[in-house]
Amino acid sequence: MKAVVTMGSGGYEQLQCRTVRLPELGPGEVLLQVLAAGINNTEINTRVGWYSSSVTSGTESAVTAEDKLTPKADGGWNEATPFPFIQGTDCCGRIVAVAPGGDERTIGLRVLVRACMRKSGFASTETIWMGSDFDGTFAEFVKVRADEVFPVACDWSDVELATIPCAYGTAENMLHRGQVVSGMHVLVAGASGGVGSAAVQLAKRRGAKVTAIAAKAKAEQVLAIGADRVIDRNADVVACLGEESVDIVIDNVAGTGFGGLLQVLKRGGRYVSSGAIGGPLVTLDMRTLYLKDLTLIGSTAWDEPVFQNLISYIERGELRPLVAKVFPLERIADAQREFLEKKHTGNFVLVPPPLGREV
Repeated sequence: MKAVVTMGSGGYEQLQCRTVRLPELGPGEVLLQVLAAGINNTEINTRVGWYSSSVTSGTESAVTAEDKLTPKADGGWNEATPFPFIQGTDCCGRIVAVAPGGDERTIGLRVLVRACMRKSGFASTETIWMGSDFDGTFAEFVKVRADEVFPVACDWSDVELATIPCAYGTAENMLHRGQVVSGMHVLVAGASGGVGSAAVQLAKRRGAKVTAIAAKAKAEQVLAIGADRVIDRNADVVACLGEESVDIVIDNVAGTGFGGLLQVLKRGGRYVSSGAIGGPLVTLDMRTLYLKDLTLIGSTAWDEPVFQNLISYIERGELRPLVAKVFPLERIADAQREFLEKKHTGNFVLVPPPLGREV
């Protein structure tokens, strides 16, 4: 099959389009034809080794210094990244084969893959991630455990469905962990990105009042997906909102704006993080944390209800897919370069070549 193999830590030259062996199914697995695969920040982070404790800058800065990149033993999502391997966390696919003993009635179903897998069950937060810990979807085919694929009945295109798993799964998990309910005031940082735009929609779906932080040029687009108000990302969030004005902060930006996000939280408020694209090292005034009785929540391992919730939202027409741009699989480097320019709202998607066509 055709695939993009990431050879190791480094720049775009590590992304090599080549022919590789078709995955061999083990017990309990299914083979999917990849119909469309979303692009996420995590794939870039993994390629450049951003998860290493030695990296102190945001993703963009790390990529800018790609000529200085060196392999990092702790640069992967959980442990050392299994280079060379196939990245790709998002998948809209079709079941084309099942392992012996599997349910052959599922062959032909269009499905989404729950990319975050709890390897020891939902009582443990240990995870393995498709496209970070094992071969993913930047290919014509991918194999996964049968219990991690979810049929979805809707009229969305393959490309639209491919925007959902990682971004919306992460956002829904943050809202679930943050216990967002109707009437709460939710502040979403990085609201024009994949996770941020998903969080805006999903928070509005829960009946929350949503204030979003985004670039001024993207304000109208963020308002159109449900935000009640948009604050420019360069503005002083405390001056705009006032102290103790927000119930929940949903943030995957961090960086220099972190302190202000805690200041606008009400007493007893909750801050939920799933990333740090603006920079992983922040300044925390412990007095703000303990005097206001704040709760800081990390959000990586998806809780059990999250993905089933997303499927139901799609099937009931309660979500709007945000496709920013579609690229052929072989143009993955161009897609990642443009992704990092952050001029888009929503998600980029890769489409594998029609079966039989050379990359």
